[in-house]
Amino acid sequence: MAPSKKKHASSQPCIIPGGFTELSLRFSSDSVSEHKLYLKEHKVRAEKSSHRPLDRTLFVLNMPPYCSEGVVKELFSQFGCVQSVELRDHPGSSKESGPKLSRFFKPADKQGFKVGYIVFQNPSSVSAAKSHPHDAPLVVCTEQRQVRTGAQKWIQQYTESFSHPEKLQQIVDSFMEGYDKRKEEEADKKREEAEQQQEDEEGWVKVTRGPKGTKGRPHSEAANKRTLQKEMRKKKRKELLNFYTWQHRNTQKEHIADLRKKFEEDKQRIALLRAQRQFRPY
Repeated sequence: MAPSKKKHASSQPCIIPGGFTELSLRFSSDSVSEHKLYLKEHKVRAEKSSHRPLDRTLFVLNMPPYCSEGVVKELFSQFGCVQSVELRDHPGSSKESGPKLSRFFKPADKQGFKVGYIVFQNPSSVSAAKSHPHDAPLVVCTEQRQVRTGAQKWIQQYTESFSHPEKLQQIVDSFMEGYDKRKEEEADKKREEAEQQQEDEEGWVKVTRGPKGTKGRPHSEAANKRTLQKEMRKKKRKELLNFYTWQHRNTQKEHIADLRKKFEEDKQRIALLRAQRQFRPY
């Protein structure tokens, strides 16, 4: 009975501090050494990314360099259908903003151990991966899935670094079309904001500097008409109150004189009520 209990206990998942579960990897079926992965359910309150759902994302540490995103997707597909795989040098929030760049327009990935975010289609797949026995390692390289390492991997990467000129030209043209389109949209947006500038309460217009290198456009008839209308509205307005310092001083003096006049009137009224014996302060 004792051996059976020991065998049953070893088939349970190994949980370590921090909520991580240990998962073993073997490069091939005849490998003796094992590599340990540490995984847990991705739960970050500050995570605002739409393609990292908190109930279907698995966070994995200590991902070996020979495991690419395609290999990781096939490796974890035994727990359920994998929607996406993201490998990064350090854990952090996802970068959704900005266009998706080709490998020709971004620096090469660093070679080393990585962290992974594996998104499944069903939440039950996360539990299945966490409950996998730690004494049943996953095999990375099989006959159906060949994973190259060492000199073979370097030769493959060097060969794949070359691209056909026509394919490269298509990638460049597609990128430049998107870039020009974004710049035109930004310029149109700034132009509309400049045209829709409105005067404030005192009749001033906020003037902003346009982007560097942009040429001024000739004034159209509609723009000249709007300018004339603004000038007519300015002429119809009265002189601005307290525009100069001396105007502000005079206004203060007039206000103080008015208060003094009201004070004297109040004193006379109180004296009259006292004389008539009708003054009852309490």
